[in-house]
Amino acid sequence: MPTPLSTLALPAAALAASIVAVATIAATRNDDPPTTEHPMSTSASIPATRYSETGHDITRLADEEVAELARLLDPEQYRITQKSGTEAPFCGTLLDNKKDGLYCCVVCTLPLFDSSHKFVSGTGWPSFFREVDPDHVARIEDRSHGMVRIEIECVRCGAHLGHVFDDGPRPTGERHCLNSASLVFHERGGELPERARPVATESAYFAAGCFWGVEHGYSQLPGVLDVASGYQNGRTEKPTYKEVCAGTTDHAESVKVVFDPKRISYEDLAKFFFLIHDPTTLNRQGPDIGTQYRSGIYTTSDEQLATAKRVRDDFAKSGRFGSRSIVTEIEPAETFWPAEDYHQDYIVKTGRACHVNVPAALKAMGLSR
Repeated sequence: MPTPLSTLALPAAALAASIVAVATIAATRNDDPPTTEHPMSTSASIPATRYSETGHDITRLADEEVAELARLLDPEQYRITQKSGTEAPFCGTLLDNKKDGLYCCVVCTLPLFDSSHKFVSGTGWPSFFREVDPDHVARIEDRSHGMVRIEIECVRCGAHLGHVFDDGPRPTGERHCLNSASLVFHERGGELPERARPVATESAYFAAGCFWGVEHGYSQLPGVLDVASGYQNGRTEKPTYKEVCAGTTDHAESVKVVFDPKRISYEDLAKFFFLIHDPTTLNRQGPDIGTQYRSGIYTTSDEQLATAKRVRDDFAKSGRFGSRSIVTEIEPAETFWPAEDYHQDYIVKTGRACHVNVPAALKAMGLSR
């Protein structure tokens, strides 16, 4: 549910803190990649929901929820998934299944294996040479029965699946040896359970000064799946950091925010944008001066455009910025060019400060703990 604008007002001191660094900016902008990495010196209190490369929510379920789901299993499914049991060879119901589709976790329905990766191993258990997504299957050293093996579990609920061995076919050379009772098969073309489907995502683009802190801030919002730093709405293709800083390309330092609209609205993303920087300073944030540091929202639809303008107007009327006018440009998004690798996750890599006071913005959104 969108956060009412009335809850976003902060005292003047907190507003100032959200516009400038907590102290003097610790980093001098330059071209050089960071040479060391440090733990973050500022706390991030919002736990991140985990998503896989295929867009599935793989956040570990609470023990209570797993126990509730496990109560729906039959005795054999429970013994295998919850007690690390093993079914007898050549007895599993999915051993000879040749239909086209997905093999999902019998407990939480996370997709684990695909029929296109299934092969006949002759071992007596369903075998696959790779996972649907490596992020979906956890590997754990198993020293039971006087052997050293690699046990595999569902990463979302911890259900025991089987083991993985290095005697499979190319291209992986792996054999994921599964218990049929740990899986549920869904034929291709049929409707998947909701928790088996990837999250339907949207993208949003925001320029609020130096992209280091902006990227770090958005990455902490619940419902945000991925954030990347880049260059946008300029005149040239494939701009470099040096070119953008020289002011010859007209690109803004922006961030691409990939989000789950069921968990966070575009409106709240736009509100957060006005909380993490000063939208009244033209081509400047703190000590950073230049057109690349301009305030901008770049939209991908008429709906985003209308929402961004409405949020801007609401902030302008709120008195949050006194008599100063908001200079944020709001226009359709042009090509987003990802910045060099060393700019990605820069705050986390270096522990440096930036112009964004993330805790103050999260508090204003009612998200701090």
